[in-house]
Amino acid sequence: MGSADQPSLWDQPAREPEQPDEPEQPDEPKQPDAAPAAPIRATPRILRVTDLNRRVRGLLDADAVLADVWVEGEVSQPSFPPSGHCFFTLKDANSQLRAALFREELTRSGMRPAHGMNVIIHGRVRAYEPQGVYQLYVDTITAAGAGDLHARYEALRVELAASGLFDDARKRPIPRWPRRIGVVTSPVGAVWRDINNVLRRRYPLVELVLSPTVVQGATSAPAIVRALKRLYAQPDLDTIILARGGGSLEDLWGFNDAQVVRTVADAPVPIIVGVGHESDVTLADFAADLRAPTPSAAAELSTPDATQLAAVLGRLRDRAGTALLSRAADRRRLVDAEARALAALSPDIGAARQRTSDLLDRGLRALDARLAQRRTVLDTTHATLRTLSPAATLERGYAVARSPDGSIVRDAATLKAGDPLQVIVARGTVETRVERIRSDGTEDLLS
Repeated sequence: MGSADQPSLWDQPAREPEQPDEPEQPDEPKQPDAAPAAPIRATPRILRVTDLNRRVRGLLDADAVLADVWVEGEVSQPSFPPSGHCFFTLKDANSQLRAALFREELTRSGMRPAHGMNVIIHGRVRAYEPQGVYQLYVDTITAAGAGDLHARYEALRVELAASGLFDDARKRPIPRWPRRIGVVTSPVGAVWRDINNVLRRRYPLVELVLSPTVVQGATSAPAIVRALKRLYAQPDLDTIILARGGGSLEDLWGFNDAQVVRTVADAPVPIIVGVGHESDVTLADFAADLRAPTPSAAAELSTPDATQLAAVLGRLRDRAGTALLSRAADRRRLVDAEARALAALSPDIGAARQRTSDLLDRGLRALDARLAQRRTVLDTTHATLRTLSPAATLERGYAVARSPDGSIVRDAATLKAGDPLQVIVARGTVETRVERIRSDGTEDLLS
């Protein structure tokens, strides 16, 4: 029997064991009643996780308040995946709630949720079974004004930007091969260890100078300023890193302090700010020469990889060798060019003799061809003239008659009997006289 035929606790509730029917016995003396048996406890029903989540979802769906609820809060960390939906956290001072705004509702609302925005939302609360969480499904969202911290952040950003502290023209390139790097962060947090580990792995040649400070709380801003100024007094620093780990907008507020921002902008050497996670952007980031998404990324951006140094030295060696070979090749080409120029100045008698012979041969061939062409034309003309000459006619058996005055006789009527007549044939001349004149006879000649 396959496993599909086996009974499962998932498929049916536990049943109490059934007692088999006993056959009736004939009347016997009744025995005294035995002590009552202990009650049998029912086996608890074991639920799948899916069943439990479905039951919780049913409870939430059955709540009329949660099916039509209005909530006000501050948007935090909104994300916009390629599907076109929007997912974010709605929070207040004490709690937070996951929310989902699908593409159709997002398009219909006409607004894009932004981090720190204070909003009023209408929707329903439901459980999302695959993940076992409940969240607010939004159908309408309207702005209720920016959150207090976000409003202060935006106002200060505009003020500092107007003073030119964020201009790109002020940004300086980070030194490629630093020797000393100053670090401003908490000495007891994971950030300092991460920076050390990254630089020890990537570029152990660099020297780190730590200027410790608190990075959270009401005293963090003046402490950060003091730590930065201590580094500014250090000689031979190439780069400064200002860093701390992630946190909420409240946790990172010390890096939005106007004095901190101005002190960052006044750094005598290039400064990299790596505060929070990639999505966290403080005002100190705008004033820095380079913003890093995380503290570890700031350490990576401040130095090259040690393996790059060997690669650079190898490239320099290759470039030097190539330059030397190229210089030698240029000199060789120059010498060859001079040799060719000198050779061109001396006449090549053999080549001249060969060219002369070639020209003579070409001239003779052209002359023979021209003479042959003229000879052909002459022969053709001679043959034509010969065909048309009287001698050719006489050769065919004809004769020419001349009168005594030497004119050619063309009409017999011009003669009379007894006139002398000279008859010219193909070979010779006959002297004769006219015996008789006939006006006809042409037909006999043609027949």
